[in-house]
Amino acid sequence: MAHFAELDDNNIVLRVVVIADEDTADENGNEVEAIGVAFCQNLFGGTWVQTSYNHNIRKHYAGQGDTYNPDSDVFIAPQPFPSWSLDDNHDWQPPTPIPEGNTWYWDEDSLSWLEASDEN
Repeated sequence: MAHFAELDDNNIVLRVVVIADEDTADENGNEVEAIGVAFCQNLFGGTWVQTSYNHNIRKHYAGQGDTYNPDSDVFIAPQPFPSWSLDDNHDWQPPTPIPEGNTWYWDEDSLSWLEASDEN
């Protein structure tokens, strides 16, 4: 099975569909992204990019709300908090690294990690 992400005009993922391998195959049975894109366009219209459930291409499997960056050819998850920034590897990073040990959660109001407890 092959997976394709539909993009809006701002490269935001609207949905991901699964199509049969034969709908992406060339005359030799090789998977070709362009064939799968054309299949999705003919069936649904829109703009499509292949994604990989196994993370083989485009950094990670696309999800609804992710952004496709065509310059880097990766899918980027939504920003988890306003204070977090995107690193060179297209991962969101907090202003301070998460402490080791225990269980922590990010508190945007204090811009810090707080230790999780039974009360939280």
